[in-house]
Amino acid sequence: MKRLIEKGLMFGNLISVTSPALIERYNRALEHLTGKRTELTDFHIDISGYSPEVGDALGDHLYLNQGGCNRQFILLTTAQKAAPLLGAKFSMSRGILRQFIAENEAQLFALTARDAVAGELLNSVYSVSAPKRLFDIRKITIEADTTAGTVRDAEKLGTMVDRFMAEEDAWFDDVLIADMIGLAKKTGDVTRNPVRLRQMEFVQENYWTAHFGGVYLFRGVEHPAAITSGDKADLGPLPIKYIFDFDDRNQIARFLEMNDLVEPIVKARGIDAGAILRQKMDFIVVDAAQDRGIDLTGATRRDIRALARAHADHLPPEFHALQELLSWAEDEGPWPRIASDHPAYFYTLRAADHPDRDLVNMLLAELCPKDVRQLFIFHKELFYRLYREWSETKKSYVADFLDREYQADKAGARRALFGHDAPMEDVAPPPPPPPRRREDLIDRVGPWGAVGQAAKAAPKGPWGGPRGSRGGKGER
Repeated sequence: MKRLIEKGLMFGNLISVTSPALIERYNRALEHLTGKRTELTDFHIDISGYSPEVGDALGDHLYLNQGGCNRQFILLTTAQKAAPLLGAKFSMSRGILRQFIAENEAQLFALTARDAVAGELLNSVYSVSAPKRLFDIRKITIEADTTAGTVRDAEKLGTMVDRFMAEEDAWFDDVLIADMIGLAKKTGDVTRNPVRLRQMEFVQENYWTAHFGGVYLFRGVEHPAAITSGDKADLGPLPIKYIFDFDDRNQIARFLEMNDLVEPIVKARGIDAGAILRQKMDFIVVDAAQDRGIDLTGATRRDIRALARAHADHLPPEFHALQELLSWAEDEGPWPRIASDHPAYFYTLRAADHPDRDLVNMLLAELCPKDVRQLFIFHKELFYRLYREWSETKKSYVADFLDREYQADKAGARRALFGHDAPMEDVAPPPPPPPRRREDLIDRVGPWGAVGQAAKAAPKGPWGGPRGSRGGKGER
């Protein structure tokens, strides 16, 4: 892991805490939340204030997330909004914290100038002891204040000011005036500089959790389902109709299609589908080279393609299927047949343009673990776990690639791979391409494996029909 840390691919963008004043504020907040303190004189924190060094020192890496359910946080600076969230138990936690900081940035900037802000992501569940408890998590609210209670005191002072202005005899209430003066010494002038954190509430219908081996819960879609990385039998009965695990590839494909959650890469607008397919093929070659003990030190893209030619007979079916799809996309070959039970099937997809696209791309990354770039971007916890098992030569190649191709322009890389063009309005559509390609593309792409029929009939995928055929919706 040292290689990843040195390149900023692990523990990157953490906030360094070295100032004695900040360390004291952190300790006050830590004691306020957990009753513990740290003797460290320097450490790093993530967006929630969690520090891996403090976790090591305390012997408890869940010191801000007991039970992995209601995450507590410590804010020393608004710069934490750009930091990652380490050890995430729920996919929505970082997004909620980031939005909370952004929406209250001015107030938090003022508060953290003098004290740390401590708080908690609250929901109605305090323990996820059983999988069915996940379905009780729907609404998350944020509770936060400084360790000195500045926000609480400011609200109290504001109430006193309103009373003072409204009551006719308030000028003669010496007790009220003395209390106002006492609180104002702590909060400052709340009439000119109100200290109030926006009350925020987040409804979460679709999310991923690390609990129970990893579960993707989709409730806010037309056809709800739960998808687990482990064995679905281990989840027991759940209050949802469909429960899938990764052996149910046809059913997962059908679920994604029925809810319009994915689109084929070759159909997506505004991306270089050929370049993306070639890079996925390179990653598959790298994985195969690792299995054959081939040294990849300093390997370039030309070297990877030379390996593909030299060892074509030993490459897995994912490579050959993507090669056929690339050939078709560049108008050089016949329409490939890639059904939903084919190992390459999910490599041909990306999330469609909808609010849960990052969650869907996270699911696709886990279904396509050889695509190390997508895995690193959307599922870092799984990436780090798999990285530990790779050979040194693959570790070196992947770390160098991510440092060179992704770290240099993260936003640009994500936009090129997973971005969506804004819909065009009041603009005449461009003339369609030749019917031979256009009809095949529109009619055939998309996951069409049938739920409940998979055991009785051969599964069909977006590439399942012969080129030029015109099957109806029921035939897909």
